[in-house]
Amino acid sequence: MKICFATSECVPFVKTGGLADVSGALPAALVAAGNEVKVFLPLYEAIRVLDHDLIFAHEFHNTPVRVGGKTVTINVWYKRAESGVEYYFIDCPQYYHRPQVYTNDADEGERFILLQDAAFLIMQRFNWAPDVIHCNDWQTALMPVFLREKYQWDRLFQRTASVLSIHNVGYQGRFSKDLLASAGLSPAKYHLGGAYEFYDSFSFLKSGLMYADMITTVSPTYAQEIQTAEFGAGMETVLRGRAPDLAGILNGIDTQEWSPRTDRFTAHHYDENDLAAKLKNKQALLAHAHLPFDENVPVFGMITRLTEQKGLELVASAFDVIMQWPIQFLILGSGAQKYEDFLRWAAQSYPGKVAVYTGFNNELAHWITAGCDMFIMPSRYEPCGLNQMYCLNYGTVPIVRRTGGLADTVQDYYEFHGEGNGFSFYDFTAHALWTSMQRALNLFPQTEVWQKIMRRGMRADFSWNHSARQYLEVYQRAQSKRGI
Repeated sequence: MKICFATSECVPFVKTGGLADVSGALPAALVAAGNEVKVFLPLYEAIRVLDHDLIFAHEFHNTPVRVGGKTVTINVWYKRAESGVEYYFIDCPQYYHRPQVYTNDADEGERFILLQDAAFLIMQRFNWAPDVIHCNDWQTALMPVFLREKYQWDRLFQRTASVLSIHNVGYQGRFSKDLLASAGLSPAKYHLGGAYEFYDSFSFLKSGLMYADMITTVSPTYAQEIQTAEFGAGMETVLRGRAPDLAGILNGIDTQEWSPRTDRFTAHHYDENDLAAKLKNKQALLAHAHLPFDENVPVFGMITRLTEQKGLELVASAFDVIMQWPIQFLILGSGAQKYEDFLRWAAQSYPGKVAVYTGFNNELAHWITAGCDMFIMPSRYEPCGLNQMYCLNYGTVPIVRRTGGLADTVQDYYEFHGEGNGFSFYDFTAHALWTSMQRALNLFPQTEVWQKIMRRGMRADFSWNHSARQYLEVYQRAQSKRGI
């Protein structure tokens, strides 16, 4: 199968969030399954062509593209990775050479209209007809619209189906209806309740949802949640209307990068059959954090963006209670000033029990994942979540709020009659968080039971191979809808 994969970010080139991880891993898994994948993304200022050995595509030198009522010129850079994935970078400095990947600039919509038009242009120039165009979030959500409204004349795409993935429904790409002309779409089709209109704005995401042959999101539970008023961010009615075509597919994890057997950042490797080295990682982590080591004192970890979504207010409200317990707490994250201030207070108020690192540190993230006994994720909402899967893989028992991908990956030990792999709670309250932590704390001294919980998580398959097979099934359903 030939797959066009359009995205606004992708590891190892540029990353602001989980979309980049998906864009880096899923195409590689699809190629490994015998498919041909071309990935299209902007050449941002942060992407250094020499660092990534990108090749200049001379056939696209100063190619004119019409956008925003004007003609701009683009260049294209190319890379074929060892995985077999082909990457195409759209180079247009006036749109993409900015300090941030995403902006609030007046031409933000035009930036991503250009990306999508350029992807079609490259496919046309190579006479490459994809079986499926897989676009991601609002930045590429117009491609299903373009396929049927703007490029329907081109027989090259006659047998091409479209799939749109929602990674976070809260980001909707809403702009003035004047941008329709810049996108090359007919303003006559903009009307109240129409495919392009969303609360008196032109929404890239809604338009894509109305036109895509199939829709996916990043976990089965999140697929259900976004059809409700609580989680749908206003899109719930649209999504309920497309419910038969909506599939929730859990993101995978990079099991080469995140494996306790081979982790390049940790000194002591282990697996589910030999857990002794995990205790050594705990000792090394506490030494690094300047906290005393006691194998009988459980260490709770947290790696997070410091935002309201991540449930930091629950941690703050419960903190004085849980600090009365015989535990230690390590937190790595950055974000809102009020949460950073709280964490500094926590470290100062409970010396010997709490260590806090503000900022991003990939190596330390691996140390915390490998060295902690438990890991908390009390998210208000979590479309998929990766840290809980990393922790399960490392035998670090997760304690989570039951929402989105957290609900799909963490089964409560007690609710599953002693067969669970972690602990979870429903209510978004501090009481629900600390009682779940207390349940875990009470079970921790029962070594045999605790290790069974650890091993159950470590044996789960969160690889991208499983997810890729599910995406291929969705692609086939999309083709069936087009009568292919």
